[in-house]
Amino acid sequence: MVLCDTNIFIEIYRRNAAVRTTLEKIGYDNIIISDVTRAELFYGAINKIELSKIRNDLNKIPVLHIDTSISEMAVNLVEQYCLSHKMDLEDALIAATAILNQIELYTSMSRILFLFPA
Repeated sequence: MVLCDTNIFIEIYRRNAAVRTTLEKIGYDNIIISDVTRAELFYGAINKIELSKIRNDLNKIPVLHIDTSISEMAVNLVEQYCLSHKMDLEDALIAATAILNQIELYTSMSRILFLFPA
């Protein structure tokens, strides 16, 4: 399984061919998301039609839920990396989800695509 960051879905909605190709290589059946990604994508919807499309798309993807251990690790990640790397809570929650579930995280940072091993 590969946990996809919110920015991957944003790139998919922007029709980024490189991201689509990478997801095809990973295999759509191997993709999973965090509760945080769901919330961020819903929050970013510009209208009810787009919100409905996002909801329909995400209903096809398994979701990893935030629990106490994820929350605690996220706080530690923010404490450790907020000053040096400007890590915010949302990114820390997604990273902690990948780390504690021992799965890869697929994210896009500064338009460079990364696949981080767990």
